[in-house]
Amino acid sequence: MAEIRDARESDAEAVGTLLSSLGYPETQPFIHARLAHLLSLPDERVLVAVEHSTVVGVLSLHFIPQLGLAGDFCRISYFCVDEAARGEGIGARLEARATELARARRCDRIEVHCHASRLQALRFYGRQGYAESPQYLIKSLAVE
Repeated sequence: MAEIRDARESDAEAVGTLLSSLGYPETQPFIHARLAHLLSLPDERVLVAVEHSTVVGVLSLHFIPQLGLAGDFCRISYFCVDEAARGEGIGARLEARATELARARRCDRIEVHCHASRLQALRFYGRQGYAESPQYLIKSLAVE
């Protein structure tokens, strides 16, 4: 059974590989610095699933204070389980740990953005109790 733990800087290469499989192939040049930065912030958590000394899953969390409601909210920004390890309950265990952490931080909800083309992920989130939200708007700030 995979161990769920906080990520370490030494996990950066494996996390980068998982992100590549998620559709972010260019992370290797900066993943060490980004992971180290996230690990240093009090409102960020990066979890990994480790099986036989190999990182097979990653989930990053952000805890965000709300102005108009009593509870904060938690956002999952990246969540991936290695394709060879899917179907073993690793994703459900990572998500359950994220839920525990969010409750401990007194969050009133967890949100995740999932593109409509990721059908397996959408089914997974539905099984975990997530409901579709009406809109998600984005404004690109990419430098040209």
